[in-house]
Amino acid sequence: MPVLVFGSVNADLVFALPALPGPGETVLGPRHVALPGGKGANQAVAAARDGAPTAFAGAVGADPLAEVALAGLREAGVDLARLAIAAAPTGCAAIAVDPAGRNQIAVGSGANLLARAAQVEDAALTPATLLLLQMEVPAAETAALVMRARARGARVLLNLAPAAALDRAALAALDLLVANEHEAAWLAARLGCGAEAAALHRALGIGVAVTRGEAGAEAMTAAGPLRVPAFPVRAVDTTGAGDAWCGVLAAALERGLPLEAAMRRASAAAALACTRAGAAMPRAAETDALLRQGG
Repeated sequence: MPVLVFGSVNADLVFALPALPGPGETVLGPRHVALPGGKGANQAVAAARDGAPTAFAGAVGADPLAEVALAGLREAGVDLARLAIAAAPTGCAAIAVDPAGRNQIAVGSGANLLARAAQVEDAALTPATLLLLQMEVPAAETAALVMRARARGARVLLNLAPAAALDRAALAALDLLVANEHEAAWLAARLGCGAEAAALHRALGIGVAVTRGEAGAEAMTAAGPLRVPAFPVRAVDTTGAGDAWCGVLAAALERGLPLEAAMRRASAAAALACTRAGAAMPRAAETDALLRQGG
């Protein structure tokens, strides 16, 4: 299982609204749709659709929303042998989207809070494994799995989303930390450094990639700085764009692409994700086509 994802899985209820609501405001929209989501599941689907053999470990409840939440993983052929059925409701997100593609998201974590690192056996953590994690399951479980993976030689990528504290030893054990500009600023404030990839790299001693939406993405590793542009598209819904970036990055690295080429592929996939409603992860052929166009 070259890409192994430990993280969240949700049912997303997406509401198309004429404007995002303010505090205490109710905004009526014409429709809503129920879609699979959760950062962990989205990234696993993105990696699988980009062609990587992918496995997922997380937790859902024994309720009807579980079928919605798992639909994308099943359709993408993700290995669910490490999925737990927990005594809690399946995680659920309410996502409001305006005509410009901007969103507001509220999440009930539910069963995601019962995901455990022990669901991933030691035998699955080998030098051939690329472990991909986020911050929507308990941080202590994420940190424990990071440390086990590092001890067994697996490559470890963490998407610091949403921004939350993680044990410093676990951060230092990462091969690559991925954050968007807001998450990078949050982490920089805690570390007392700049929010640029180079500053975070110096503070943590690990590879760091920072995504900046329309401004593209930057990275700093021991090999030096990298920068890739964004692909210009008409955004319909930015939900899941970061997940597409991370999942496709993992799939590309698993195939042996250099980081710069993997970041460019990830940027193309993220752009495509912005052109459709919900957390819709692109397929490899779509990403290939956008890359051929040159962006």
